[in-house]
Parts: sequence; C-alpha cells; structure tokens
Amino acid sequence: MLTCGDVASRASFPTSGVVACGAVPARSEVDPLLDDATRLVVAGSDAALAAVVVRLLRRERLDLAVAFVPGSPSSEAAAVWGLPTDPGAALDLAFDGSPVPAPLIRDDRGGVIAGVHRVGPFTGASFCDEHELVRGDAAGLEVRPDPEADTRTGLGPGGGGVAATVLVRRRLLRPRARTTFGRAATVGIRQGSAAAASRDGVDDPKPLERRSWYRHTENWHLVRP
Repeated sequence: MLTCGDVASRASFPTSGVVACGAVPARSEVDPLLDDATRLVVAGSDAALAAVVVRLLRRERLDLAVAFVPGSPSSEAAAVWGLPTDPGAALDLAFDGSPVPAPLIRDDRGGVIAGVHRVGPFTGASFCDEHELVRGDAAGLEVRPDPEADTRTGLGPGGGGVAATVLVRRRLLRPRARTTFGRAATVGIRQGSAAAASRDGVDDPKPLERRSWYRHTENWHLVRP
C-alpha cells in the first residue's frame, strides 16, 4: 500500500505493508513495488493515482490491480469511478474488491487522467471524435474517463472512453454543460491567446494552447464496486 503525502495522518491505515511516499509519487518510489505485486493500493490525491498509473503504463504493468483510497471527500476520481470516499469503506473495497477493466485516457503530453482535466475559459474550437463541441467562446472544457464506455451504445467504430464536457456561455445565465462521448477529444485555442488548465487537481505549468486526449489501446484494472 502506498500512502502519498500527508494522507496517513488523516486516516487509520494498516500497520504493515505500507510504503510512505511523496504527495505525487515519483518513479523511484513506485517502480520497485511493481515487479512482484498483484495488487497496489494507492491512498492519496487524484494526482497520486494518476502518477502511479503512468508508471504502470511505462512499465507495461497495466494488468496489475489498482485500488484507490481517496485522500479527500471531494476526489474527482472517486466521483468518476463511483468509489467510496469514507476511509473505512474505501479500505474495505481496496482490499476485498475485485478489479474491473477501465478505459485509460492519455494526453499528448505523456500524462493520464484519473479524474478530470479542466480547461478554463477559452476562445477556439474543440472536438470529440468527429463531433464539434464548440467553435468560438467557451466557459471551459472538462475531459474525464467514461466508466461506461464499453457498454455505451451509439458510438462510432472505435468505441468510447472519453467523456468531454463543454461549458457553453449563456448571457446572464450560468454556463450550460454539454457532454459528448467518444474515443478522443481535442481543443485548440485561438492564436495569441491561451487558457489555464489543471489535471487531477494540479495546475498545468504553462497556459494551454492545444491538447489532445485519447483512449489507450489497453485498459488498466481498477478495483471498483
């Protein structure tokens, strides 16, 4: 079990088989655990979970069962995947639950999404597969994995995996959210402007000008209800 950052101070975890690591675990902290493991329990933030999944991808260990104990009740990853945020219930599921294949969503910068990648207000164009989400001004864009991708009907030949939600501006009203499902999504920001973005709760280091997200050819295996 990996306890990431200060999460161990906020819940009661097992006293054996626990490895403490940084808030966002590094390669040197994750890789030594992968060779002989059959299940890896990650306790921490959404960004911690994403960092572990990146290492599974790089080490070709996406077959490994991964369980997540959210470090916060507001975890977006927990909301996406239907995981409990109560520490006791999350631990019970983590150790006793069964892994289920889950679509792995990557981006063109080498990252993965555990919960959500948010793009702030922008002027530009965004697509999900062949569907135009917006052209012009948008209040934002949110890209998440789609847990129901393999059972969802009405998708193209490539299937799904990505849930792209565009926030459409409305005069004097709150933005309207419109979600489209597909295998890939893109956004391009108008030249001369850029948008702030954050992935799994961590701000992107630079303003975003363009980005692509897509479903990896192989699933990862998440313990979930």
